[in-house]
Amino acid sequence: MLLFHPLAFFLVILSSLVNASVTVYYQVPFADSTATTSAASANYTGAAAYDPTVLTPPPVPAGLTTQFGIQLSSSSAAVQGLSIPQKGSFMGFSIEFTVVNQICNTYLQVPFLNLMALLRERAGEVHIRVGGNTQETAVLVDSLPGGVMVAKERGTTDDVTATPTLLYTAEVFYTMANISALVNTKWFLGIPFNDTSNLRLGIAEVGEAVLSGPGYLLGFIRHGVRPSTYAPSDYFNDFGIVATAVNNDGSIPVKNNLVAPSITGQWTPESVWDTSLVPTYSSSLGALAVEHYPTDNCYALYGIGSPVVPQDVFQNFLNHTSGINIIAPYLNSTSYAQSSGLPMIMMETNSASCGGLPGISDTFGATLWALDYGLQMAYSNFSGAMMHVGGQDVYYNVTPPTNQSSYHQWTVGSVFYSTIVVAEAFGPSGNAQIIDLQANTDNMFTPAYAIYENGAPVRLVLLNYVSDPSGASDYTTTISIGGSAIGQSNATPAQIQVKYLVAPSVSEKYNITWAGQTFGGTFQSDGRLTGSESVQTINCDHDCPRPGAALVFLSSNAYAESGNPSTQTFSTTAVTKTVNTAKVDPSVLATSNGMSGATWELGSTSKGNTGAGLRNSLSVVSIVGAAVLSTGMLCTWFWS
Repeated sequence: MLLFHPLAFFLVILSSLVNASVTVYYQVPFADSTATTSAASANYTGAAAYDPTVLTPPPVPAGLTTQFGIQLSSSSAAVQGLSIPQKGSFMGFSIEFTVVNQICNTYLQVPFLNLMALLRERAGEVHIRVGGNTQETAVLVDSLPGGVMVAKERGTTDDVTATPTLLYTAEVFYTMANISALVNTKWFLGIPFNDTSNLRLGIAEVGEAVLSGPGYLLGFIRHGVRPSTYAPSDYFNDFGIVATAVNNDGSIPVKNNLVAPSITGQWTPESVWDTSLVPTYSSSLGALAVEHYPTDNCYALYGIGSPVVPQDVFQNFLNHTSGINIIAPYLNSTSYAQSSGLPMIMMETNSASCGGLPGISDTFGATLWALDYGLQMAYSNFSGAMMHVGGQDVYYNVTPPTNQSSYHQWTVGSVFYSTIVVAEAFGPSGNAQIIDLQANTDNMFTPAYAIYENGAPVRLVLLNYVSDPSGASDYTTTISIGGSAIGQSNATPAQIQVKYLVAPSVSEKYNITWAGQTFGGTFQSDGRLTGSESVQTINCDHDCPRPGAALVFLSSNAYAESGNPSTQTFSTTAVTKTVNTAKVDPSVLATSNGMSGATWELGSTSKGNTGAGLRNSLSVVSIVGAAVLSTGMLCTWFWS
């Protein structure tokens, strides 16, 4: 039986050959629960990423059933409703273009490399989308003052988020290529889509030249802000203009990696499918995509819409129904994508648009919510989900980008823990299939998922949303694999291993541990998990009354595949603007943005610049020193 505490899990095999079940209890130690402090957001004037606001956890639900069974088939052939095969890289990141330079500014940020390598070692690769509102008016230029690779012109756009016009150089692509070479990161890039009469395809031309050859480029997204009169038929026509331009551009050799439509809710996906966009442009499409946030904080930031009181909506994120309801409008579209032979991707999502919500988006509650939501997307046949990352002025960062890296360590956000669990749950095989077990009579506070691989169950993910220091909401579950009850041979393992994701409360911000390890608090991380790893082999029982999740490995092979990754570190000596490690055909740069160098006015910071300098003096970021394999350290990298 499996005793699941709201915060910790203890697995103990008490055996049972008769009914082919294993009884499991689980718990894991964690840091002092008094670490969390409370502060009113009205009294805090710093960046949202470090807002100390702490909310009160929702009350313990009445009548919670704390004993139930989970029956698993020993063969996936007998399981109805399994998802399509999923990769460990399912949960990636959507990084706002305007803050990409804060990930790797004058050199590759080692904390960022460490975080990505941590995921790479579990999942095989990491997927990142660079784009968002800021891609819409982005302009590729020869160079920028001071040698920077990204610059903003605030106040030049009229969208609700006051997105700045973005100028960037080709060093952005070379930086991505260097990151990819180190930690196998693959990228979605955004093509500016605000002016189809003057398409700026430089991002596709140079992106293809630098990233496509090594296999680091996943596709290009269009992200448009349009007037209210703009209709799906208009999008169909505009997409056709882009597809035709790409097909006619000899500097873009890959023609079938456009992603559409990445709508955010103004239209239904069906309204786009009804235009026949997919069959008409099937030769241009690499994936279908949507974007979704369950709520917003736009009133607090911009006075738009209605005010949202975080305490009033905290409970909405702390149940299994949340993810199910978010996904419901897209079930038809994931089915449509499969019938069209295309993956469906949630290209941008997080807890709340317009920066997230204080006391929710940066807490352990959001960790559990994102984990459950991510697994629900995978079960619903999405092929990937990108958790959005903004700047320091947002609450929901996986880790907040910052320009403070020269004097601060980084701050890893609570949702990053969710991505680790998903990476380990699916592993690197690309053959993982998941099913929502509708556990405990489909109780919304105690969801559970099973993952099958090569026809057999390999892992379970169990969650408990309830914050209950009394221990009364601990639950016990009996896990059975095969057995006479379903007419199969007993396949319950003699031993299982488990990792726990725990914190003192759903309101906790930093005192979070994964298998006993943590990234610490504000400005405390270099991207490595610290502390001793704790993996429980079930042969004893414990008790701990707190919220959390457990990843259960049903075999030693399943644990070895994704739960026990090797670790890697990099030299911390980094230089920039010295060595060119990637090259691009000068002819591509000469005609980038569809213009010759002599007339490339939109691609320059000075009037009349021919762009020749870009071809001959690109700055390229390089890491000095060989990668070192180590059993004691993880590669580091992310924003702080």
